[in-house]
Amino acid sequence: MLNKRYLTNLDSLIAAIIGFVVIYLFTKYSGVGISPDSIMYASTASNLQAHGTIITFNKGPLVFFPVFYPFFLAVIQFITRVDPIEAGAMINAALFAAVIFTSGWIMEKFISHSRIYKWLILIAIILSPGLLEIYTYLWSETLFIFEILLFIIAYWRYLQTHSTKALVWVALIAAVSCITRYAGVTVIGAGGLMLLLNNQLTIKKKVGHILLFGVIGISLLAGNLLMNRINSGLSTGTRYPSITPFVDNLYYFGTVICDWGSLSKAAYPYAAVITAVVLLALIGILLWKAFKGRINSYENIVIAFAIVYGLFIVISASISRYERINSRLLSPMFIPLLIACTSWVPDVLLLVKSKAKYALAGVAILLMLAFEYHTVRTDYQRYDDECDYGVPGYSDDDWNKSEFIVYLRHHQNMFKPGIPIYTDADEAVYLFTRMSSTVIPHKDNKGDVQRFYAQKRFYLIWFTNLYNTELVSLSDIMKNKKLVKIGSAKEGDIYLCEEK
Repeated sequence: MLNKRYLTNLDSLIAAIIGFVVIYLFTKYSGVGISPDSIMYASTASNLQAHGTIITFNKGPLVFFPVFYPFFLAVIQFITRVDPIEAGAMINAALFAAVIFTSGWIMEKFISHSRIYKWLILIAIILSPGLLEIYTYLWSETLFIFEILLFIIAYWRYLQTHSTKALVWVALIAAVSCITRYAGVTVIGAGGLMLLLNNQLTIKKKVGHILLFGVIGISLLAGNLLMNRINSGLSTGTRYPSITPFVDNLYYFGTVICDWGSLSKAAYPYAAVITAVVLLALIGILLWKAFKGRINSYENIVIAFAIVYGLFIVISASISRYERINSRLLSPMFIPLLIACTSWVPDVLLLVKSKAKYALAGVAILLMLAFEYHTVRTDYQRYDDECDYGVPGYSDDDWNKSEFIVYLRHHQNMFKPGIPIYTDADEAVYLFTRMSSTVIPHKDNKGDVQRFYAQKRFYLIWFTNLYNTELVSLSDIMKNKKLVKIGSAKEGDIYLCEEK
């Protein structure tokens, strides 16, 4: 029986291998994409592997991000003895393959199983521009998405027995997801929602299982936050109030859905409405199935996660300031949303008894193929660009061939020990020179700005091709401090402030 299950997932295995190759092709020119977050993860992983400390490149504790993804990278580094940045492309290719195979494994257990539907969804996952972006960068979403799928599988297994042992496994996966990304609390939320709607449990057992799941699920996150508080005085780093209203976040959410659905930008004016319709429709479907006593299925676990994650992003973005809602932030929702919006089609077709169902099936397949054709065109354009200059970020040619980077590497002896180094890109300084530096303070943090201006002696490495408007500008620094230029190359300058 087990062999039969593996044979029925042979198509999932083939799709996973194709996904592995696709990530390899996208990263073969310049390696895995590197962003500031990537450098934070990789440097922490290297310190964990070498010294057993959760310290980032800037010699401070890792607080802004949870600990598990750097720990995951550190374990791989310990086994392979390869730096996470060098190994990143292969790590991501393997994780993408695992995500594809696991998605296929889940779809094998759908109520209305359709081989054609499964193939179309697997192809859509492989071709998804949003997922291909994620899996070409050294980002924690690559692991988090896989953990979400493992949670879905584990929760379905729990539904077969409702045993405490099965629930503990679900809770442990949820706990690990919370220390992979803080948004992992949505996994706990989805599990709690499904437990609440479960009509096969007595009230007493339901309350007990919710409490057990919640306590175990939140345990690792609570420990991580406590450690952060002890190490830095902050639980999740410095967070600023949101400057984006709720309605605007609905709009940005909707534009991502438009892009994922291959809709033109002409649909953008309706983006907020699209977000509301999608979320309300999913909520309605889940509540209807709970009312009908048909809540316990793979499809509904997927829908529950899509609802909780979508609401979490929109609401949290309206409370706390972080990057504008984009495809990366919503990427953990892509596969659940794709399945939630399409899994009903085979069910509906089964209800049609006339030959019209074949015509309707043909229309559905053509629509899906048209969607996938559009994504292929988008993917090819990106692939063509990245074959010329690399994955955008610190691994592309703008950085690798930068004259200022070359200058920095060859003039590190100009920095005298004991004099602090400030910069508008401390991640880049570390990545290319392995020197430690401090980022220029955020202009809204008046205390940090005052402490910076109180410095009598410091070096300033300024990358002129960066435009971070949230940091104190070079012109403002020059108004308050006397800077002497001691080094320069195209795209950057080095200054010394030495006041008596």
